[in-house]
Amino acid sequence: MPPDSRPAGTAAEDLPRRLAAALRASQLYTTGHPIIGRNAAAFGASLSSLLARQPQVTVGLVGDELVVQGAPVSRASETLGDLMKRLRAAGVERMTFDRGVSDEELSRFVDALAGLAATSGDETGRLAFPHIRVGRVAVDRPGQAADATGADTLRQLYGEAVSVAGAVWRQAAGGQAPDPAAVRAAIDGLARAVARNRSALVALTALKRYDDYTFTHMVNVSILTMAQARSLGIDGPLLREFGLAALMHDIGKVRTPTDILNKPDRLTPAEFGVMKRHVVDGAEILRETPEMPALAPVVAFEHHLRLDGTGYPDGIGRSALNLGTMLCSIADVYDAMRSQRKYQEAFPTDRILAVLQRNDGQQFDQRLVRRFTQLMGIYPPGTLVRLDTGEIGIVIQVRAADPRRPRVRILFAPDGTPAAPRECALWEAAEGGESPSAVVAPVDPAEYDVDPLAHL
Repeated sequence: MPPDSRPAGTAAEDLPRRLAAALRASQLYTTGHPIIGRNAAAFGASLSSLLARQPQVTVGLVGDELVVQGAPVSRASETLGDLMKRLRAAGVERMTFDRGVSDEELSRFVDALAGLAATSGDETGRLAFPHIRVGRVAVDRPGQAADATGADTLRQLYGEAVSVAGAVWRQAAGGQAPDPAAVRAAIDGLARAVARNRSALVALTALKRYDDYTFTHMVNVSILTMAQARSLGIDGPLLREFGLAALMHDIGKVRTPTDILNKPDRLTPAEFGVMKRHVVDGAEILRETPEMPALAPVVAFEHHLRLDGTGYPDGIGRSALNLGTMLCSIADVYDAMRSQRKYQEAFPTDRILAVLQRNDGQQFDQRLVRRFTQLMGIYPPGTLVRLDTGEIGIVIQVRAADPRRPRVRILFAPDGTPAAPRECALWEAAEGGESPSAVVAPVDPAEYDVDPLAHL
Protein backbone atom coordinates (compact mmCIF):
# COMPACT_ATOMS: atom_id res chain seq x y z
CA MET A 1 0.00 0.00 0.00
CA PRO A 2 1.97 3.06 -1.17
CA PRO A 3 1.15 6.01 1.12
CA ASP A 4 -0.21 9.17 -0.45
CA SER A 5 0.91 12.70 0.34
CA ARG A 6 -2.43 14.22 1.38
CA PRO A 7 -2.74 15.93 4.78
CA ALA A 8 -3.83 13.68 7.64
CA GLY A 9 -7.15 15.48 8.02
CA THR A 10 -7.96 14.99 4.34
CA ALA A 11 -7.08 11.29 4.50
CA ALA A 12 -9.20 10.83 7.64
CA GLU A 13 -12.20 12.38 5.86
CA ASP A 14 -11.46 10.33 2.75
CA LEU A 15 -11.02 6.94 4.49
CA PRO A 16 -14.69 6.12 5.28
CA ARG A 17 -15.78 7.22 1.79
CA ARG A 18 -13.22 4.88 0.24
CA LEU A 19 -14.42 2.07 2.51
CA ALA A 20 -18.04 2.74 1.55
CA ALA A 21 -17.13 2.59 -2.15
CA ALA A 22 -15.20 -0.66 -1.67
CA LEU A 23 -18.12 -2.25 0.20
CA ARG A 24 -20.61 -1.13 -2.43
CA ALA A 25 -18.45 -2.51 -5.26
CA SER A 26 -18.01 -5.82 -3.45
CA GLN A 27 -21.77 -6.21 -3.15
CA LEU A 28 -22.64 -5.05 -6.68
CA TYR A 29 -20.03 -6.87 -8.76
CA THR A 30 -18.85 -10.47 -9.00
CA THR A 31 -15.55 -11.55 -7.47
CA GLY A 32 -12.56 -10.55 -9.60
CA HIS A 33 -14.26 -7.61 -11.32
CA PRO A 34 -11.72 -4.77 -11.90
CA ILE A 35 -13.97 -2.19 -10.20
CA ILE A 36 -13.71 -4.15 -6.95
CA GLY A 37 -9.93 -4.11 -7.20
CA ARG A 38 -9.75 -0.39 -7.95
CA ASN A 39 -11.98 0.55 -5.02
CA ALA A 40 -10.15 -1.77 -2.62
CA ALA A 41 -6.82 -0.26 -3.74
CA ALA A 42 -8.12 3.28 -3.19
CA PHE A 43 -9.29 2.32 0.31
CA GLY A 44 -5.88 0.78 1.01
CA ALA A 45 -4.01 3.89 -0.16
CA SER A 46 -6.16 6.15 2.04
CA LEU A 47 -5.56 3.90 5.05
CA SER A 48 -1.83 3.68 4.29
CA SER A 49 -1.44 7.45 4.43
CA LEU A 50 -2.84 7.45 7.99
CA LEU A 51 -0.85 4.41 9.13
CA ALA A 52 2.34 6.11 7.96
CA ARG A 53 1.79 8.67 10.73
CA GLN A 54 0.40 6.45 13.53
CA PRO A 55 0.48 2.75 14.45
CA GLN A 56 -3.31 2.29 14.38
CA VAL A 57 -6.37 3.81 12.76
CA THR A 58 -9.82 3.41 14.32
CA VAL A 59 -13.16 3.99 12.58
CA GLY A 60 -16.28 3.79 14.72
CA LEU A 61 -19.91 4.62 15.23
CA VAL A 62 -20.66 6.91 18.17
CA GLY A 63 -24.37 7.58 18.33
CA ASP A 64 -25.30 9.15 15.00
CA GLU A 65 -21.70 10.13 14.20
CA LEU A 66 -19.08 8.34 12.14
CA VAL A 67 -15.75 8.90 13.85
CA VAL A 68 -12.17 8.46 12.55
CA GLN A 69 -9.42 8.59 15.18
CA GLY A 70 -11.82 10.19 17.65
CA ALA A 71 -12.93 13.01 15.31
CA PRO A 72 -16.41 13.10 13.72
CA VAL A 73 -16.45 13.00 9.92
CA SER A 74 -18.69 15.34 7.96
CA ARG A 75 -21.76 13.59 6.54
CA ALA A 76 -22.42 15.93 3.66
CA SER A 77 -23.10 13.06 1.24
CA GLU A 78 -25.39 10.04 1.31
CA THR A 79 -22.33 7.80 0.98
CA LEU A 80 -21.45 7.91 4.66
CA GLY A 81 -25.06 7.45 5.70
CA ASP A 82 -25.10 4.30 3.60
CA LEU A 83 -21.85 3.13 5.17
CA MET A 84 -23.26 3.59 8.67
CA LYS A 85 -26.33 1.56 7.71
CA ARG A 86 -24.12 -1.22 6.37
CA LEU A 87 -22.01 -1.28 9.54
CA ARG A 88 -25.07 -1.38 11.78
CA ALA A 89 -26.56 -4.17 9.67
CA ALA A 90 -23.38 -6.16 10.28
CA GLY A 91 -23.42 -5.33 14.00
CA VAL A 92 -20.09 -3.46 13.73
CA GLU A 93 -19.46 -0.40 15.87
CA ARG A 94 -15.66 -0.11 15.74
CA MET A 95 -12.87 -1.14 13.33
CA THR A 96 -9.18 -0.82 14.22
CA PHE A 97 -6.52 -1.28 11.54
CA ASP A 98 -2.93 -1.94 12.66
CA ARG A 99 0.18 -0.90 10.78
CA GLY A 100 1.35 -3.86 8.72
CA VAL A 101 -2.04 -4.71 7.23
CA SER A 102 -1.61 -5.96 3.67
CA ASP A 103 -3.63 -5.29 0.51
CA GLU A 104 -4.73 -8.94 0.49
CA GLU A 105 -5.89 -8.76 4.11
CA LEU A 106 -7.85 -5.56 3.42
CA SER A 107 -9.45 -7.08 0.34
CA ARG A 108 -10.56 -10.16 2.27
CA PHE A 109 -11.85 -7.95 5.10
CA VAL A 110 -13.95 -5.80 2.73
CA ASP A 111 -15.36 -8.93 1.09
CA ALA A 112 -16.22 -10.49 4.47
CA LEU A 113 -17.76 -7.26 5.80
CA ALA A 114 -19.87 -6.85 2.66
CA GLY A 115 -21.15 -10.40 2.97
CA LEU A 116 -21.81 -9.97 6.68
CA ALA A 117 -23.86 -6.80 6.18
CA ALA A 118 -25.92 -8.56 3.54
CA THR A 119 -26.82 -11.37 5.97
CA SER A 120 -27.59 -9.08 8.93
CA GLY A 121 -24.57 -9.97 11.00
CA ASP A 122 -24.45 -13.78 10.87
CA GLU A 123 -21.16 -15.73 10.93
CA THR A 124 -19.32 -13.21 13.09
CA GLY A 125 -16.07 -15.18 12.98
CA ARG A 126 -15.54 -14.09 9.38
CA LEU A 127 -14.23 -10.73 10.61
CA ALA A 128 -11.18 -12.14 12.43
CA PHE A 129 -7.95 -10.85 10.83
CA PRO A 130 -4.35 -10.49 12.15
CA HIS A 131 -4.12 -6.70 11.69
CA ILE A 132 -7.80 -5.77 11.89
CA ARG A 133 -9.93 -5.82 15.03
CA VAL A 134 -13.65 -5.36 14.98
CA GLY A 135 -15.79 -4.30 17.92
CA ARG A 136 -19.27 -5.72 17.52
CA VAL A 137 -22.70 -5.04 18.94
CA ALA A 138 -25.49 -7.54 19.40
CA VAL A 139 -27.75 -7.52 16.33
CA ASP A 140 -31.39 -8.12 17.13
CA ARG A 141 -33.18 -10.80 15.16
CA PRO A 142 -36.95 -10.81 14.61
CA GLY A 143 -38.63 -12.13 17.73
CA GLN A 144 -35.32 -12.41 19.59
CA ALA A 145 -34.07 -9.93 22.17
CA ALA A 146 -30.38 -9.09 22.26
CA ASP A 147 -28.63 -10.79 25.16
CA ALA A 148 -25.82 -8.64 26.53
CA THR A 149 -24.67 -11.39 28.89
CA GLY A 150 -25.03 -14.49 26.71
CA ALA A 151 -22.20 -16.95 26.18
CA ASP A 152 -21.48 -15.83 22.61
CA THR A 153 -21.39 -12.16 23.62
CA LEU A 154 -19.02 -12.86 26.50
CA ARG A 155 -16.71 -14.91 24.29
CA GLN A 156 -16.72 -12.07 21.77
CA LEU A 157 -15.81 -9.52 24.45
CA TYR A 158 -13.07 -11.81 25.73
CA GLY A 159 -11.66 -12.44 22.26
CA GLU A 160 -11.61 -8.73 21.44
CA ALA A 161 -9.85 -7.98 24.73
CA VAL A 162 -7.18 -10.63 23.99
CA SER A 163 -6.72 -9.08 20.54
CA VAL A 164 -6.27 -5.63 22.08
CA ALA A 165 -3.80 -7.04 24.61
CA GLY A 166 -1.76 -8.50 21.78
CA ALA A 167 -1.83 -5.23 19.86
CA VAL A 168 -0.66 -3.06 22.75
CA TRP A 169 2.03 -5.63 23.57
CA ARG A 170 3.36 -5.43 20.02
CA GLN A 171 3.22 -1.62 20.12
CA ALA A 172 5.24 -1.51 23.33
CA ALA A 173 7.68 -4.10 22.02
CA GLY A 174 8.22 -1.90 18.95
CA GLY A 175 9.01 1.11 21.09
CA GLN A 176 5.63 2.78 20.59
CA ALA A 177 3.28 3.95 23.32
CA PRO A 178 0.36 1.53 23.84
CA ASP A 179 -2.92 2.86 22.47
CA PRO A 180 -4.93 3.90 25.57
CA ALA A 181 -8.14 4.38 23.57
CA ALA A 182 -8.15 0.76 22.40
CA VAL A 183 -7.38 -0.46 25.92
CA ARG A 184 -10.15 1.66 27.44
CA ALA A 185 -12.67 0.38 24.90
CA ALA A 186 -11.82 -3.24 25.72
CA ILE A 187 -11.93 -2.61 29.47
CA ASP A 188 -15.26 -0.79 29.19
CA GLY A 189 -16.89 -3.86 27.63
CA LEU A 190 -15.39 -6.22 30.22
CA ALA A 191 -16.39 -3.92 33.09
CA ARG A 192 -20.01 -3.90 31.92
CA ALA A 193 -19.96 -7.69 31.68
CA VAL A 194 -18.48 -8.00 35.18
CA ALA A 195 -21.32 -5.88 36.49
CA ARG A 196 -24.00 -7.92 34.69
CA ASN A 197 -22.76 -11.51 34.79
CA ARG A 198 -19.65 -11.76 36.92
CA SER A 199 -19.81 -15.53 37.43
CA ALA A 200 -19.96 -16.33 33.71
CA LEU A 201 -17.15 -13.95 32.81
CA VAL A 202 -14.94 -15.28 35.61
CA ALA A 203 -15.69 -18.81 34.40
CA LEU A 204 -14.57 -17.84 30.91
CA THR A 205 -11.11 -16.97 32.22
CA ALA A 206 -10.68 -20.61 33.22
CA LEU A 207 -12.20 -22.10 30.08
CA LYS A 208 -10.07 -20.22 27.57
CA ARG A 209 -7.28 -22.31 26.08
CA TYR A 210 -3.80 -21.07 26.91
CA ASP A 211 -2.34 -21.25 23.42
CA ASP A 212 -1.22 -17.66 23.81
CA TYR A 213 -0.62 -17.45 27.54
CA THR A 214 0.81 -13.93 27.64
CA PHE A 215 -2.28 -12.20 26.23
CA THR A 216 -4.91 -14.41 27.85
CA HIS A 217 -3.14 -13.93 31.19
CA MET A 218 -3.30 -10.15 30.78
CA VAL A 219 -7.05 -10.31 30.17
CA ASN A 220 -7.69 -12.89 32.89
CA VAL A 221 -5.89 -10.81 35.52
CA SER A 222 -7.91 -7.78 34.46
CA ILE A 223 -11.22 -9.64 34.76
CA LEU A 224 -10.33 -11.24 38.10
CA THR A 225 -9.15 -7.88 39.47
CA MET A 226 -12.38 -6.17 38.44
CA ALA A 227 -14.46 -9.04 39.84
CA GLN A 228 -12.76 -8.60 43.22
CA ALA A 229 -13.15 -4.82 43.09
CA ARG A 230 -16.84 -5.17 42.20
CA SER A 231 -17.37 -7.47 45.19
CA LEU A 232 -15.92 -4.69 47.36
CA GLY A 233 -18.48 -2.22 46.00
CA ILE A 234 -16.15 -0.49 43.52
CA ASP A 235 -17.86 0.55 40.30
CA GLY A 236 -17.83 3.16 37.55
CA PRO A 237 -14.61 4.89 36.40
CA LEU A 238 -12.57 3.52 39.31
CA LEU A 239 -13.52 -0.07 38.44
CA ARG A 240 -12.32 0.54 34.90
CA GLU A 241 -9.05 2.04 36.13
CA PHE A 242 -8.45 -1.09 38.21
CA GLY A 243 -9.15 -3.23 35.15
CA LEU A 244 -6.92 -1.18 32.87
CA ALA A 245 -4.03 -1.20 35.34
CA ALA A 246 -4.36 -4.97 35.78
CA LEU A 247 -4.43 -5.54 32.01
CA MET A 248 -1.14 -3.63 31.67
CA HIS A 249 0.56 -4.98 34.80
CA ASP A 250 3.12 -7.12 32.91
CA ILE A 251 3.75 -4.80 29.96
CA GLY A 252 7.38 -4.34 31.06
CA LYS A 253 8.09 -7.91 29.94
CA VAL A 254 8.25 -6.65 26.36
CA ARG A 255 11.80 -5.62 27.27
CA THR A 256 12.67 -9.02 28.77
CA PRO A 257 14.74 -11.22 26.42
CA THR A 258 12.49 -13.91 24.92
CA ASP A 259 14.88 -16.71 25.84
CA ILE A 260 14.38 -15.79 29.50
CA LEU A 261 10.68 -15.00 29.19
CA ASN A 262 9.90 -18.35 27.53
CA LYS A 263 12.47 -20.55 29.26
CA PRO A 264 10.77 -23.85 30.21
CA ASP A 265 13.19 -24.58 33.07
CA ARG A 266 13.90 -22.81 36.33
CA LEU A 267 15.67 -19.48 35.85
CA THR A 268 19.21 -19.05 37.10
CA PRO A 269 19.81 -16.28 39.68
CA ALA A 270 21.24 -14.08 36.92
CA GLU A 271 18.27 -14.73 34.64
CA PHE A 272 15.82 -14.05 37.45
CA GLY A 273 17.60 -10.77 38.06
CA VAL A 274 16.89 -9.81 34.46
CA MET A 275 13.27 -10.97 34.75
CA LYS A 276 12.72 -8.80 37.84
CA ARG A 277 13.44 -5.65 35.83
CA HIS A 278 10.06 -5.91 34.11
CA VAL A 279 8.30 -4.12 36.97
CA VAL A 280 10.50 -1.05 36.56
CA ASP A 281 10.31 -1.23 32.76
CA GLY A 282 6.52 -1.52 32.91
CA ALA A 283 6.16 1.51 35.17
CA GLU A 284 8.43 3.49 32.84
CA ILE A 285 6.46 2.51 29.71
CA LEU A 286 3.13 3.39 31.31
CA ARG A 287 4.35 6.69 32.79
CA GLU A 288 5.39 7.76 29.29
CA THR A 289 2.08 6.71 27.71
CA PRO A 290 -0.29 9.66 27.18
CA GLU A 291 -3.75 9.39 28.79
CA MET A 292 -2.72 6.39 30.87
CA PRO A 293 -4.25 6.66 34.38
CA ALA A 294 -1.78 7.20 37.22
CA LEU A 295 -2.79 3.89 38.80
CA ALA A 296 -1.38 1.83 35.91
CA PRO A 297 2.37 2.50 36.46
CA VAL A 298 1.85 2.09 40.24
CA VAL A 299 0.38 -1.39 39.80
CA ALA A 300 3.03 -2.34 37.23
CA PHE A 301 5.77 -1.32 39.68
CA GLU A 302 4.23 -2.85 42.82
CA HIS A 303 2.56 -6.09 41.73
CA HIS A 304 5.45 -8.32 42.88
CA LEU A 305 5.91 -6.51 46.20
CA ARG A 306 4.48 -8.21 49.27
CA LEU A 307 3.12 -6.79 52.51
CA ASP A 308 5.91 -8.37 54.59
CA GLY A 309 8.60 -6.53 52.59
CA THR A 310 9.53 -9.47 50.36
CA GLY A 311 9.22 -9.54 46.61
CA TYR A 312 10.74 -7.13 44.15
CA PRO A 313 12.00 -4.57 43.09
CA ASP A 314 14.71 -5.20 45.67
CA GLY A 315 15.21 -2.69 48.45
CA ILE A 316 11.77 -1.08 48.07
CA GLY A 317 10.00 -0.50 51.36
CA ARG A 318 6.28 0.08 51.40
CA SER A 319 4.28 0.74 54.57
CA ALA A 320 1.21 -0.12 52.50
CA LEU A 321 0.40 -1.18 48.95
CA ASN A 322 -2.24 0.32 46.70
CA LEU A 323 -5.56 -1.57 46.79
CA GLY A 324 -5.38 -1.98 43.02
CA THR A 325 -1.96 -3.57 43.43
CA MET A 326 -3.15 -6.01 46.09
CA LEU A 327 -6.15 -7.15 44.04
CA CYS A 328 -4.01 -7.48 40.91
CA SER A 329 -1.35 -9.47 42.79
CA ILE A 330 -3.91 -12.00 44.02
CA ALA A 331 -5.36 -12.35 40.51
CA ASP A 332 -1.86 -12.63 39.00
CA VAL A 333 -0.77 -15.48 41.29
CA TYR A 334 -4.10 -17.29 40.94
CA ASP A 335 -4.22 -17.20 37.14
CA ALA A 336 -0.54 -18.08 36.72
CA MET A 337 -0.81 -21.13 38.98
CA ARG A 338 -4.03 -22.50 37.50
CA SER A 339 -2.72 -22.20 33.91
CA GLN A 340 -1.76 -25.32 31.99
CA ARG A 341 1.48 -24.69 30.12
CA LYS A 342 4.21 -26.76 28.52
CA TYR A 343 6.42 -26.48 31.59
CA GLN A 344 3.75 -26.32 34.30
CA GLU A 345 0.79 -28.43 35.29
CA ALA A 346 -2.23 -26.46 36.46
CA PHE A 347 -2.61 -26.36 40.25
CA PRO A 348 -6.00 -26.99 41.91
CA THR A 349 -7.67 -24.05 43.60
CA ASP A 350 -7.06 -25.25 47.16
CA ARG A 351 -3.31 -25.44 46.46
CA ILE A 352 -3.34 -21.91 45.02
CA LEU A 353 -5.21 -20.55 48.02
CA ALA A 354 -2.67 -22.22 50.30
CA VAL A 355 0.07 -20.28 48.51
CA LEU A 356 -1.85 -17.03 49.02
CA GLN A 357 -2.09 -17.85 52.73
CA ARG A 358 1.49 -19.03 53.29
CA ASN A 359 4.09 -17.39 55.55
CA ASP A 360 1.33 -17.03 58.16
CA GLY A 361 -0.59 -14.85 55.77
CA GLN A 362 1.93 -12.01 55.88
CA GLN A 363 2.53 -11.67 52.15
CA PHE A 364 -1.03 -10.97 51.02
CA ASP A 365 -3.82 -9.11 52.78
CA GLN A 366 -5.79 -12.03 54.24
CA ARG A 367 -9.05 -10.10 54.29
CA LEU A 368 -8.76 -9.76 50.52
CA VAL A 369 -7.71 -13.41 50.17
CA ARG A 370 -10.83 -14.47 52.12
CA ARG A 371 -13.00 -12.30 49.89
CA PHE A 372 -11.33 -13.83 46.84
CA THR A 373 -11.99 -17.33 48.21
CA GLN A 374 -15.63 -16.41 48.74
CA LEU A 375 -15.79 -15.08 45.20
CA MET A 376 -14.12 -18.02 43.46
CA GLY A 377 -14.76 -20.92 45.83
CA ILE A 378 -12.67 -24.05 45.85
CA TYR A 379 -14.60 -25.06 42.74
CA PRO A 380 -15.22 -21.84 40.75
CA PRO A 381 -18.41 -21.26 38.73
CA GLY A 382 -18.29 -23.18 35.46
CA THR A 383 -16.29 -26.10 36.91
CA LEU A 384 -17.63 -29.52 35.91
CA VAL A 385 -17.46 -31.80 38.96
CA ARG A 386 -18.10 -35.38 40.05
CA LEU A 387 -20.27 -35.57 43.17
CA ASP A 388 -20.25 -38.08 46.01
CA THR A 389 -23.30 -39.76 44.45
CA GLY A 390 -21.35 -40.38 41.23
CA GLU A 391 -23.39 -37.79 39.34
CA ILE A 392 -21.76 -35.12 37.18
CA GLY A 393 -22.77 -31.50 37.53
CA ILE A 394 -21.61 -27.98 36.86
CA VAL A 395 -20.92 -25.40 39.57
CA ILE A 396 -23.24 -22.44 39.06
CA GLN A 397 -22.92 -20.59 42.36
CA VAL A 398 -20.33 -20.39 45.14
CA ARG A 399 -21.48 -20.13 48.74
CA ALA A 400 -19.31 -17.62 50.60
CA ALA A 401 -19.88 -19.32 53.96
CA ASP A 402 -18.78 -22.73 52.65
CA PRO A 403 -16.61 -22.44 49.51
CA ARG A 404 -16.21 -26.24 49.27
CA ARG A 405 -19.96 -26.85 48.92
CA PRO A 406 -21.34 -24.90 45.95
CA ARG A 407 -24.69 -24.96 44.19
CA VAL A 408 -24.50 -27.45 41.33
CA ARG A 409 -26.67 -28.16 38.30
CA ILE A 410 -26.63 -31.93 37.81
CA LEU A 411 -26.34 -32.96 34.15
CA PHE A 412 -25.34 -36.64 34.10
CA ALA A 413 -26.30 -39.74 36.04
CA PRO A 414 -23.63 -41.91 37.73
CA ASP A 415 -23.45 -44.13 34.63
CA GLY A 416 -22.64 -41.13 32.45
CA THR A 417 -25.98 -40.89 30.70
CA PRO A 418 -27.66 -37.46 30.43
CA ALA A 419 -30.01 -36.70 33.29
CA ALA A 420 -32.90 -34.28 33.55
CA PRO A 421 -31.09 -31.13 34.78
CA ARG A 422 -31.79 -30.23 38.39
CA GLU A 423 -30.08 -27.92 40.84
CA CYS A 424 -28.75 -28.95 44.20
CA ALA A 425 -27.25 -26.82 46.99
CA LEU A 426 -24.61 -29.11 48.44
CA TRP A 427 -24.53 -27.22 51.74
CA GLU A 428 -28.18 -28.13 52.33
CA ALA A 429 -27.85 -31.88 51.73
CA ALA A 430 -27.22 -34.28 54.60
CA GLU A 431 -24.12 -36.40 54.32
CA GLY A 432 -24.85 -40.04 53.56
CA GLY A 433 -28.25 -39.26 52.04
CA GLU A 434 -29.50 -39.83 48.51
CA SER A 435 -28.80 -36.25 47.45
CA PRO A 436 -25.20 -35.20 46.74
CA SER A 437 -23.50 -33.39 49.61
CA ALA A 438 -19.90 -32.98 48.44
CA VAL A 439 -17.66 -32.61 45.41
CA VAL A 440 -15.29 -35.51 44.84
CA ALA A 441 -13.17 -34.03 42.05
CA PRO A 442 -13.28 -31.69 39.06
CA VAL A 443 -13.91 -33.25 35.63
CA ASP A 444 -12.74 -32.24 32.17
CA PRO A 445 -15.77 -30.75 30.34
CA ALA A 446 -14.46 -32.15 27.05
CA GLU A 447 -15.10 -35.70 28.31
CA TYR A 448 -18.82 -34.94 28.42
CA ASP A 449 -19.00 -32.45 25.54
CA VAL A 450 -20.26 -29.75 27.86
CA ASP A 451 -19.99 -26.00 27.34
CA PRO A 452 -19.92 -24.75 30.94
CA LEU A 453 -20.38 -21.12 29.99
CA ALA A 454 -23.76 -21.89 28.41
CA HIS A 455 -25.07 -22.96 31.83
CA LEU A 456 -24.09 -19.67 33.52
